[in-house]
Amino acid sequence: MQSPLENGSFVLVFTLSGLNDTMRNRFVFFSLTTLYYPLIMLCNVIIIYTVISHKKLHEPMYVFICNLCMNGLYGTAGFYPKFMYDLLSQYHLISYAGCLVQIFVIYSYVLCDLSTLTVMAYDRYVAICRPLEYHSIMTNQRIFECILFCWLSPFVCMCILIILTSRLTLCGSTIEKLYCENWSVVKLSCYPTTVNNVIGYVIIIIYFGHAVLIFCSYIHLIGQCRKSIEGRNKFIQTCVPHLLALLNVTVALLFDVLYTRYGSKNIPQDLRNFMALEFLLVPPMLNPLIYGLKLTKLRKEVMRLFLKKEIDVSE
Repeated sequence: MQSPLENGSFVLVFTLSGLNDTMRNRFVFFSLTTLYYPLIMLCNVIIIYTVISHKKLHEPMYVFICNLCMNGLYGTAGFYPKFMYDLLSQYHLISYAGCLVQIFVIYSYVLCDLSTLTVMAYDRYVAICRPLEYHSIMTNQRIFECILFCWLSPFVCMCILIILTSRLTLCGSTIEKLYCENWSVVKLSCYPTTVNNVIGYVIIIIYFGHAVLIFCSYIHLIGQCRKSIEGRNKFIQTCVPHLLALLNVTVALLFDVLYTRYGSKNIPQDLRNFMALEFLLVPPMLNPLIYGLKLTKLRKEVMRLFLKKEIDVSE
């Protein structure tokens, strides 16, 4: 006699099995997470507040950095609260609707990160290669269009994936990760998923194409910057942090894609969990630190913010 899932009935709840082998250390992980997640929020909020509250930072580059930090808060909110709850719970369950929402939030966050880094590369290209035209090109309207691109294109891509995934008839309810992931749900389908696979690969190629395009544009920028000392200084000051952020999120996403689609169960679960979480652990913390410490103008304003608070407290 077949079970309801074998007959392809509706799945109402998914089981997340990524924590099964690590529950003996769950209180250690919970303690570390309760320290790390607020630290992520603090670092990103400081950068956002500093950029918004200082008019001298109302420039395209800092607006895009602010957008990157807002996206970091958005993406981590889709994972850490549920993860912390699971660490304290005996059963690691998530509703069908909650799973789709988590997929949407986490992966639109990753795509938005890549879109934001792309428009930042465009901004740096205009600033270094066409400095005299910079202010006529990077107008408020152009900045607004860039921000819309950063958020709308990932949202549209993820809406398409979520609609396609929600139409599948599933023959299983166990997801072998710490969180819901689109490909993990698609693999549970009772029937072939050619359309989902093709659309998924198209989105992956498009966004990895973003990264390749940025690296190619930076090769051109390096050639331009070598011609003058001022150009080299500008590149080191503003472009190196951007390259580090891009390399960080690209490698993290590559880990996740390779692990999800081709990962072996022979790999220890702790390592598999780290590969799956790398883009939720490192970029949200590293991005505000890279830009906050490397960009002189932003670093000065952050330091001034804390010094001012210290003076207010002492008074």
